[in-house]
Formats: sequence, C-alpha cells, structure tokens
Amino acid sequence: MTERPMQEPTLLLLTALADAPRHGYALIQEVAAISGGRVRLKAGTLYGALDRLLGQGIVAVEREEIVDSRLRRTYALTDAGYTLLAAEADRLRVTAQEAARRIGLGRPGVAARPVPGGAGA
Repeated sequence: MTERPMQEPTLLLLTALADAPRHGYALIQEVAAISGGRVRLKAGTLYGALDRLLGQGIVAVEREEIVDSRLRRTYALTDAGYTLLAAEADRLRVTAQEAARRIGLGRPGVAARPVPGGAGA
C-alpha cells in the first residue's frame, strides 16, 4: 500500500507525541518549538487533526481529567502512529539524502550550487 506524503502539520503533531503524551495546549507549544516557530497550530486545526488521527487509530486518548472545570485530554501515539511516523521519517531521510547528493552537499572539494534568491544572491 502506497501512502501519500504526510502534510507538515500532521508530521509535526506526530513528532510532538513521539517522546511523550501531551494535551492540546502542550501540543500547540511543542509543534511551534519543533518547527522553529514556523508552524503555529490554531485550536480548531489541532482538534480537527486530532479527531481525524483518533479515527484512523494513529493517536489515542491516554487520559482525561478536569482542570479548571474543563475537560483536558492527553493524547499519545498508538503503535500504528509510531509505525507511520517512522515510515515518514525514513521517506524524508531518503529524499533529503538524494537532494543533497544531487546538489553536491557533503562531497569533499565540491561546493554546493548556490540557491537562486538565497543568501549571497
């Protein structure tokens, strides 16, 4: 079965859950940290994605508790989620290695091609 490449917000969300279960606000913070501030999930986007991932069996609710009179759910990756994240990480690694090879990164004595419009352009 061939999977479509994962959308970046989903990849970041699964990555944020890979090392520890987290509740919604912590996930928003962790995704921002992982992406260097590039991706800032809004609550509606986050919970829509979590509902989809719950339905697919990729994440699960680890626990629920009441905090300040509000329900707080803590989410965790399932075994299927770890498998999916590992496969996507491997796909990205292979693609990045090929891109680096083609532009000459990492070869002794070979300067990488300059990026049009990049630094120094």
